[in-house]
Amino acid sequence: MRLLFVGDVVGRAGRNAISSHLPGLRQRLQADFVVVNGENSAGGFGITEDIFNEFRDHGADVVTLGNHAWDQREALVFIERAPELIRPVNYPAGTPGKGANLFETASGKRVLVMNVLGVAKMEPLGDPFAAVDRELDACPLGEVADAVIVDMHAELTSEKMAMGHFCDGRASLVVGTHTHVPTADTHILSGGTGYQTDAGMTGDYDSVIGMDKNEPLNRFTRRIPSGRFSPALGPATLCGVLVETDDATGLATRVSGVRVGGQLQETVPDWA
Repeated sequence: MRLLFVGDVVGRAGRNAISSHLPGLRQRLQADFVVVNGENSAGGFGITEDIFNEFRDHGADVVTLGNHAWDQREALVFIERAPELIRPVNYPAGTPGKGANLFETASGKRVLVMNVLGVAKMEPLGDPFAAVDRELDACPLGEVADAVIVDMHAELTSEKMAMGHFCDGRASLVVGTHTHVPTADTHILSGGTGYQTDAGMTGDYDSVIGMDKNEPLNRFTRRIPSGRFSPALGPATLCGVLVETDDATGLATRVSGVRVGGQLQETVPDWA
């Protein structure tokens, strides 16, 4: 099975990259299942139901969130009727929506998708490792799930790496989001789990992590806010990770970064 994960979609530029590139890319890569992180898709902060439906129409099977999950208040409501929208699994009990869910592909394969929020230099939620452990135990790879994708939305590379090793042998792919820069450490861990510390954002890289440069530069140089952050609007790069899994075990056999469009050098795996 081939699973495509697409990193944080930032604003209109990122949404345009999804509509322009994802349908053809899914076909080109022969991806059986696609996950898109959409927590920055509505003006850089959160997601709306219309945007969620756009992503689904353009080829996303599941959309994950992160620390901006509730910036658009409507998400608290429509997530209850959108099982394909996954918020962090370590939110307190009673939080709307689900942090993990099992989905079925067109061919009948079962894919567990999980989103978890790191706690180092982030808002203090429940223990991400304990939350992920519970879900992996409840839906074990190779028994209940044919594939498992863990979206680790975290600030620190060390916390993301630790989660990768924590899940090694129990997940098909552990991929980091949130820091909006694609890392060059795409590889298969010793236990068979595909890993990349950050998928990178789907947005305009002529920016400061997807935002128009002027306000971040002003705050760094003058230390005084002069306005709101707004997403950069130039041509965007779609960034993500493709993993191919073994049918018997669900573990990774191949993994590669993906970059299409915009300013970054294109990288698209040419797998037979």
